[in-house]
Amino acid sequence: MTSSTPERLSVLKTYKLYLGGAYPRTESGRTMPIHDAKDNLVAHFCLASRKDFRNAVGAARKAQDSWASRTNYLRGQILYRMAEMLEGRTDEFRQALVVGGHTARQAQQELEAAVDRLVAFAGWADKYSQILGCHNPVAAPYYNFSVPEPSGVCVAVAPDEAPLLGLVSLLAPLLCVGNAVVALGSQKAPLATALFGEVCGVSDVPAGVLNLLTGDRAELLPEFSAHRDVDAILTANLRPAERRILDLGTADNMKRVHHEKWGKGAIMDTGLMHGPDRLLPLIEIKTIWHPVGR
Repeated sequence: MTSSTPERLSVLKTYKLYLGGAYPRTESGRTMPIHDAKDNLVAHFCLASRKDFRNAVGAARKAQDSWASRTNYLRGQILYRMAEMLEGRTDEFRQALVVGGHTARQAQQELEAAVDRLVAFAGWADKYSQILGCHNPVAAPYYNFSVPEPSGVCVAVAPDEAPLLGLVSLLAPLLCVGNAVVALGSQKAPLATALFGEVCGVSDVPAGVLNLLTGDRAELLPEFSAHRDVDAILTANLRPAERRILDLGTADNMKRVHHEKWGKGAIMDTGLMHGPDRLLPLIEIKTIWHPVGR
């Protein structure tokens, strides 16, 4: 008599959202599968709903004032900690990028560039105010200072290409200047976004400062533009029809929308992507008048 052992089924992971410093499932209960290049099922990810987005904005609003009031040096240290934690999970992120369609070499290059980008904006955190602010000369008995301040609660919509580096390239400058962020990751390769939420959980990022969604742009973009507690939206490489949804939707509430277009190879260009000019669309300039003399 012979016995046979049935084939064991692996327990596949379902990657959660990252909202308010926690990892909830989507309130809708919806998930989507992730397949590798050979069409093997490797994991599931949560398909964020409009209510998940509203919850994320609420968490970001609660956290924004405290985050903006932290010292610039401390914000830089937290961004640097994110870079440390990302580099410490090199193998996992490399595999995730390969599942998303990268070659092993492309995955390694993108991972290294993402770490470097976090380090670059960690370095800018205690320097950008001297670069972007100024003491304005005036012909009157007072001083006039221009001081950069964060925009507030910002939504970031990451590109499909370069799913990790594209996400980090939007998040790092937003966090550097004191904004709280709700980000929608790559729709085609969401695994990098889901994994990055796990990095944030061990990177000293205060709860609510950064919130990560994975889901369908067509469902969420109209909500992004209409929500009146969102102060600004930053996107990269969206299709014209997607940009139009945001532009028309924000016409009613007048929130700032900044679309970036990164040409082929531009995302890897440190001269282009690491400069302080990338911070300009993400801040407001406050002018202070100080009288002197009699």
